[in-house]
Amino acid sequence: MSRRIVVVTGAGAGVGRAAVEEFASAGYDVALLSREPERLERAAAQLRAAWNVRALALPVDVADAQAVEAAAERIERELGEIGVWVNIAMATVFAPVSALSARDFERATQVTYLGQVYGTMAALARMRERNRGAIVNVGSALASRAVPLQSAYCGAKFAVRGFTDALRSELIHDGLKVHLSLVDLPAVNTPQFDWAANRTGRQARPVAPVYQPDVAARAIRFAAEHRRRTLWLGWSTSRAIVADMLAPGLVDRYLARAGYRGQLTDEPRSPDAPDDLYAPVAGDFCAHGRFDDEARDGFVPLFTERHVHAAMGGAMLGLVGLAMAFVHLHRQAREHRQ
Repeated sequence: MSRRIVVVTGAGAGVGRAAVEEFASAGYDVALLSREPERLERAAAQLRAAWNVRALALPVDVADAQAVEAAAERIERELGEIGVWVNIAMATVFAPVSALSARDFERATQVTYLGQVYGTMAALARMRERNRGAIVNVGSALASRAVPLQSAYCGAKFAVRGFTDALRSELIHDGLKVHLSLVDLPAVNTPQFDWAANRTGRQARPVAPVYQPDVAARAIRFAAEHRRRTLWLGWSTSRAIVADMLAPGLVDRYLARAGYRGQLTDEPRSPDAPDDLYAPVAGDFCAHGRFDDEARDGFVPLFTERHVHAAMGGAMLGLVGLAMAFVHLHRQAREHRQ
């Protein structure tokens, strides 16, 4: 291909917006998929002006499988062969389960989980024929360790992980050279905390430590270009996942105390605040949210599958050590009684 072409869902703001800028800066032509047409076209125009790339803005709700497939067809007709497809679009609701409706769960799942399924299917239908390409599904630390107040989002991200692992085995079975990556992100400074559905009465915030969306975008491009199976971004992601492997019950109790205050500020949320669960929120939002003062944008460690295996090995050694210590203490107690 004379030009590399990438498709990014959720490209209108947040991590998706940062990702299209990251790929465009590397010379990729970009297709931007999101719901809000005016913001999407502004983003595309900025990419064309800044990096002299082709940028195609396609207003699409990723929860609509036919619309996603039609977008893929148009991209290949107007730009050319899709080389990379990145699934980032998401929706969440900050609320306890008791405050959610069945429709809330349905909609969050359609966008966050099925949106990635539909994007992957559209990309794979074309990449399978050519036996090349890369698909990046964007997960979260919350795909391995769920938190209170985001049950719909956490459940959908768990589903993304299961779908990705199942499909990867199928690709290996079929001998295809299409690569599938899963990138798990930490808390990121995006506009979602201003417009996500929220039934708590208080302003939402990312759980510290917070990272800039540009950091996430670099990790996503790294996974796509270096064909990484798994990538955990940041110490906080790896700590959360490994801690849940070692002591899930303790993590349950910790999050029961800290999970609420870590996600909510003391500021009241207006009843008229925007809510993007069922319809897009208009406005000139970009990649960053309102937490620039605390968000990190320097060196952030990337843990690929090699590091993941090492971490799991360390976790297993830790469990073996605890078991041996328990046996030793039990033996000492028995000898003392005798």
